[in-house]
Amino acid sequence: LLSEMAFALWKSFLQTTKRRILQQRRLSLYSTADGYEEESIKKKLQQFAGGSIKLSKEDSGIGILTLNNPKLMNAFTGTMMVELQEKVAELESWKDGKGLIICGAGNTFCSGSDLNAVKAIFLLACLLQDGMNMCMFMQSTLTRMMRLPLISVALVQGKALGGGAELTTACDFRLMTPGSEIRFVHKQMGLVPGWGGGARLVPIVGSRAALRLLSGATRVDPETALHLGLSEKTLAAAGGSQALEEAQAWLSQYTEGPGAVIRAAKLVVRAGRELPLEAALRTEKDVFGTLWGGSANLEALLRRPKHK
Repeated sequence: LLSEMAFALWKSFLQTTKRRILQQRRLSLYSTADGYEEESIKKKLQQFAGGSIKLSKEDSGIGILTLNNPKLMNAFTGTMMVELQEKVAELESWKDGKGLIICGAGNTFCSGSDLNAVKAIFLLACLLQDGMNMCMFMQSTLTRMMRLPLISVALVQGKALGGGAELTTACDFRLMTPGSEIRFVHKQMGLVPGWGGGARLVPIVGSRAALRLLSGATRVDPETALHLGLSEKTLAAAGGSQALEEAQAWLSQYTEGPGAVIRAAKLVVRAGRELPLEAALRTEKDVFGTLWGGSANLEALLRRPKHK
């Protein structure tokens, strides 16, 4: 009887911990106190139609999210921004997911915002607030993407410019194809990154390199990206399905094994990246508790692996 009560309490603890972790992941970056009215912002963004965001979920536990607006080098329209948020929400609830590859249609990644939509926003009333709303909306969406319990990879083919460059920084890793480039061109538009790309770039390449890339609007080719630590690998294939297959093979080495363990590893790393040490340690303890005595842990113990 005591063992049954202990098991029930333990199960309740695990469910509470998992629920709290999930709620933290879905918290919006901004609130009404910041002038952030999400539903109103989405309605305005949906006025600027075109393109789409496609999501496929493989049996391997790897999702493939494709930016599909090849006529404009996969630039984000307003409807694509809203669709991206919807796909991120879907991925947050994907229980079998372990990894995610983000790519663009037509052998290019993304050229940022659709300038036609941006110009239209300038012509609307309250243009400053509308621009800020788009900034907050995309920051919130890309922050949720970065916090997904999936190991994510940006497959950079062709050009990743402006907001497209920012999107790559919301992924855990970046893979590039020969001849591709990442370029933060915001300075040429009289701007700085507004989708969180500047803040995310610093821990990836360091503050000095980040300042050079932003203030110089520097073109980063695959070789330079490897040197900076912005890219993990330059793939052999220049594009198409072969590049995607290479990216899947590269990612699979990190997604092999039980999904719960892979997602837990991502959560522990996220805590270490975002939280003060004490809070990160507490999160690590809680996540460890969700796995201790679980099926993967017990199976590993039964196999009695030898120490080498």
